[in-house]
Amino acid sequence: MTNGTMVEPGRTAAGVQMLTPRERVVLAELAEDVTLEEIASRLWVSRNTVKSQLRTAYRKIGVSTRAEAVAWVEASGLR
Repeated sequence: MTNGTMVEPGRTAAGVQMLTPRERVVLAELAEDVTLEEIASRLWVSRNTVKSQLRTAYRKIGVSTRAEAVAWVEASGLR
């Protein structure tokens, strides 16, 4: 990552394959600029479930902030 917005092209393709279908959905929702509560409501789960799924997804794709995750989602084509 560089400045929290650049994503290395090779990392996105490999990262998408490592994600579960639910992690892909949650990351795509995150890029919609909504709160975790709104994501949880849309997916019929608790806020804590969303937080847990995001924590695991962040680790898999190698990011640590929401801005980095959104940049990764956009670079990967999940959204």
